[in-house]
Parts: sequence; structure tokens; C-alpha cells
Amino acid sequence: MFKDLLKNYAKLTVAKGVNLQKDGLLVINSPIECSEFARMIAEEGYKAGALDVYINYSDANFNKTRLLKASNETLKNVYKFEQDKYDYFAENGAAFISISASDPDLLKDVDSSKISIYQKSRSIALKNYHDRCSSNRNSWCIVSIPTEAWAKKVFSELPPEKAIEKLWDVIFEIMRLKKADPIEAWDEHTSILHDKVGELNDHNFKYIEFKNSLGTDLKIELVKNHLWCGGEDRCEAGFNFIANMPTEEVYSMPKYDGVNGTVFSSKPLSYCGNIINNFSLTFENGKVVDYSAEIGNDVLKELLETDEGSKHLGEVALVPFDSPISNSNIIFYNTLYDENASCHLALGNAYSCCIKNGENMSKEELIKAGYNHSLSHVDFMIGTKDMNIVGIKEDGTKIQIFKNGNWA
Repeated sequence: MFKDLLKNYAKLTVAKGVNLQKDGLLVINSPIECSEFARMIAEEGYKAGALDVYINYSDANFNKTRLLKASNETLKNVYKFEQDKYDYFAENGAAFISISASDPDLLKDVDSSKISIYQKSRSIALKNYHDRCSSNRNSWCIVSIPTEAWAKKVFSELPPEKAIEKLWDVIFEIMRLKKADPIEAWDEHTSILHDKVGELNDHNFKYIEFKNSLGTDLKIELVKNHLWCGGEDRCEAGFNFIANMPTEEVYSMPKYDGVNGTVFSSKPLSYCGNIINNFSLTFENGKVVDYSAEIGNDVLKELLETDEGSKHLGEVALVPFDSPISNSNIIFYNTLYDENASCHLALGNAYSCCIKNGENMSKEELIKAGYNHSLSHVDFMIGTKDMNIVGIKEDGTKIQIFKNGNWA
């Protein structure tokens, strides 16, 4: 039974996640702990007609050793063959599947400035690859499976074997893999998200206002000619894919200089092997001008100092409080899951698909339109059961979007 579910998961990721095309290239980014699942995805890739599959393994524990022992100058250096590898596959139209299953606390005793140097240097070196994915020129998909360290963090009260077993069960349920036909179930789900996207686009709001009892009081201006997106995306080659599995969000583009007010986090943020929790950000004319975090303040500081764009928002996303992941009442310490249990915002780079004709605009044209450009894109959760969201049209008309955490 377990093997069947796992095989169906791999098939779903290839067929619906990246929607791999015949004679296409497939790249799988996988932690070494997830090698069995990576190989299953590779097998499904070849069954779907892949020209070739490449698995790119990473070792988070070794990476920690390197961060602790290597000099700052060494960490700034990303070998040219690493950049060439990603550029080769990206520019040859490869689909990218990434397995997200890191230990949320792995790097808590590593100097946050060294993590920042490492992250920034890789972001610069792999910029072409990241840009192609964020603009949907390549199909891409992020999924997660349990590892012992992650499962123990989520279910700390259970012994390791039971924690892993429980996390597998939750993931299979959330991923609709227990349905008679998971692919059909995902088609139905993305259709519902598309309907909500259509409603929001018809309203053509100028502003979105967020308020709740945590103290969030935030007004976000959306870029002119913005688009709401959600469910499936369409890549440059003309076929659909699902970038995040699971996904419960509809999302759009804040204007670079159009965000004002204060927002409070509602869930812990797992970022680069560290936890940032109970934090707030205050914005003036789009820029973070004040911040504080009860846990991980130094890490938050490094994130905000990645570049100028990391102090501005690149995404606003709506997720009802009464949704499958939220109703599990589990904090996953994994952004892929936690962001799909909660309304969220993202510091850093925006998605060009969220503006009309964005895929055909130059970077300069996008920036002029209000697009935020950054090396980073970090989602953080703000949704609560009492979140109220109001949309304001160009003529000042106000429409309730969310009432008490759910669609009004």
C-alpha cells in the first residue's frame, strides 16, 4: 500500500507537477535522504517519454560543515561548472522538480552572516536558472517528503519511526493521493482555484487591506494591469504545470513602492536552517523601515539585507483559514506546506506572470511598472482565523474579500 502511494506520488509529480513532455529533459534536485523517491520520479520521467533525467543530489549536513569551516571568501565562490550545469538544462527547456525536506533547525548554530554570504553568492551565480523558473519559461515543481529530522520537528512528542509514519500519512492525504484518481482530484482542485482567480481579476482592485487582532494593519497597492494567478501556470512552451504541490493559494503582484502599514507573522518561518518566529515588519512607501522578531532576529536582519529588493514585497497571496492544510492544525516548519495553510506575503522577487503581458516585458519595463526585483523570494505567513481583507477599486468602492479568515 505504501509503495503504491509513493509510486502514485512520483507519477503525479511528473504528470501534473511539471507536466513532462515527450523527449523533454527532467532535472531532479533532491536531498540525499530522499534518494529512493528521486529515483522513483526519474523512473516515472522515463516512462513519460523523457529524453533524459538528471538527479542533482545535495547533502545538507555536509553543507553545514562547509559553512562552519570554510572562509567567507570560499563561500562567496560558486564553481563555474555549477552555474554551467543549471544554465545548460534551463536553456534547453528542462523541467525542474525540487524535493523540499530540510531540517528546520540544522543551521541554528551557524553564523547567520555566513549563511547570507552563501545564499547570496548562489543566487547571483544561478540567477539565469532562477529567473527562467520564476518567469515560467521552464516548468518547475516543488514537493516534499518526510525525513527523520523534519518529522521529529513536526511531531516532537512521537518516537522517530512514528513521527515519520504520521508525516507520510498527512502528506498522502493533503496531496490527494488517497483519492481513487489523484490526477482527476487535482484537476478539480485547480479548476476551483481558477474560478477564484477569475473573480479577483474581474474586480481589478487597486488596493488590498489586511487587518486582524495580532495587530496587522497593512495596505497593499497592486501594480496596474496586475493579474491574479493560482492553480496551474502556463510555461513558455505552451503547456500547464503546477509549481507548488500542494497549493491552496491565489496570488498577485504588490507595487514596489505601494505598501504601507504593519504586518505580524502568524506562523514560524523556516529559513536557511533557522527558525524566525513572532516577527513584525513595518512598511513605508513599499520598503521595510522597522522590524523585530522574538526568535531569529539576526537571521531576519540578514534576509532583509540581501539586497534592496529584499526589503520590498514581491507577492501577496490569499489562502482561506478553512483549508485542508490549515485544518490539519499542524505547523510544518516547511514553507511549502505552511504557506498553503495561510495568507502570506513574500519579501523579494516578484513573478512576471502576475502582470498582463509580463512574460514579454523586459526587466526594465517590469521595474517601471512596479515590479520588485531581488535575488531572494521568501514567503512568510500572516493569515489568522480573524483576518479581514478588503479590496478597494480605482473609484474607491470597497468589497469584502475575506471575513474572519475565509472567503467572504
